[in-house]
Amino acid sequence: MPDSQRSEELQDKYEKRPDPVELTSNSDPSQNSSSGVDYEPHPEKSISLEPEKEKILRSICNLYSGSASEEDMQVYAAEAVYDDSWSYCDTRYKIAGQWYGIPKIMAKTRTIKTEVVSSKPDKIIFKLQQEYTPKPLPISKKVNSLVTLTLDKEGKVRYHKDMWNQKDYSHEGLGKVLKDLNGDHLTKITQPPESL
Repeated sequence: MPDSQRSEELQDKYEKRPDPVELTSNSDPSQNSSSGVDYEPHPEKSISLEPEKEKILRSICNLYSGSASEEDMQVYAAEAVYDDSWSYCDTRYKIAGQWYGIPKIMAKTRTIKTEVVSSKPDKIIFKLQQEYTPKPLPISKKVNSLVTLTLDKEGKVRYHKDMWNQKDYSHEGLGKVLKDLNGDHLTKITQPPESL
C-alpha cells in the first residue's frame, strides 16, 4: 500500500480533533488567549489516569524531554502518525526521527508541568508546558501545547497530535508538503535505530 494511502487511512481512523476552547477555556476570561483558550497546564486540575495510561504519558513526556529511547518509543504502534505544525510522520520509525533529533539541537529540554484534560478508552488529551534550550543560543523558552494521543485496542498510540499554535492543522497545501518532507527525511539526519 502506498505511504500516502496508509497515512490517509490512519488519519481517517485515528485522528481526533479536540475542541481547544471546550477543553482549555478558563472561567476567568483574562486567563485565556485571544482565541479563548488557556493552554497553560494547571496540574491541580488534572484528571487521574489508570497505570497503563500513566505509563504512556510518562514515556511521551520523556520523549519531549530528550530521552530518545527505544523503550519510550514502544508506546507507539509500528504504523502511527505524529502531527504538529512542523512535521507529519506516518510510521514509528519516522516519529523516532523527530524525537532523536531533540538531543542534537537542544542543549536541554524538560517538561515543566502537565494537566490531563480528558481521558477516554481510546484517547488521552493533556496540556503540556515544555521548556526548550537550543544549543546555539542557550536562552530557554517555555511552550504550552495541547496534546492528543489516540490509542488502539492494544493501548498503543496511533495518532499523536500536538497543537501548540492554538489551532488545528491543515492536511493540505504547501504546509502539508513541508510537514511531509520533514517527517519523511529527518531520519536521514537523526538516524534512529533501524529496529524501531
